[in-house]
Amino acid sequence: MIIEGIKITADFECGETELKKYVGYVKELVPEVASIEVRDCGDGCVDLKYTAKGIPFERIRRITGYLVGTTDRWNDSKRAEERDRVKHM
Repeated sequence: MIIEGIKITADFECGETELKKYVGYVKELVPEVASIEVRDCGDGCVDLKYTAKGIPFERIRRITGYLVGTTDRWNDSKRAEERDRVKHM
């Protein structure tokens, strides 16, 4: 079932109102949640397992003393300095 754009599954019978409460609870913890799995523990409690949406990021590196994402705006001298340096991996 999809509630508020989040895929939610349960391994037991429960109503839509109860599932909405689980979605609200998890969204308070993780605003960017992708899916929720609800499992019955058998003792009146449930286990909530969720996955968060991937967040895109830009890689930042320290090259020749500068923090950069890309070197596409560097001049020829700075590109040569980066190319000729000893790379430690």
